[in-house]
Amino acid sequence: MRETVNKQETLWLLAFSPAIWAIHFLLSYATASVWCAKISGRDNPIDGALLAILVYTVLALAGIFVVGWLGYRRHRIGNGNLPHDDDTPEDRTRFLGFATLLLSGLSAVATTFSAFVLFFFRRC
Repeated sequence: MRETVNKQETLWLLAFSPAIWAIHFLLSYATASVWCAKISGRDNPIDGALLAILVYTVLALAGIFVVGWLGYRRHRIGNGNLPHDDDTPEDRTRFLGFATLLLSGLSAVATTFSAFVLFFFRRC
């Protein structure tokens, strides 16, 4: 069953995935810096911060997946074909859904690269 076009289309969904990545990035590096400066010390293991970053990464990727899925569903509304360049509400919805899906993919890659700190650093 296909969805119908929402007449009150907004751009908020388009910005959610990059915002989730930005929050993940900020929380990851703030956690690591506070852990090393205040809790662990300079030459001690960073294991507690790495566990927190792993949790942040899983939650961020789950949120990005949900936003990407919503974008995919909007992209699949109706019977339109690519490119979505007609001046109709249906094509605008499909275009915004496709852009949301692509930004979600890019945000997932960026979040994964931000989490690579888990593999490279073991000490502050």
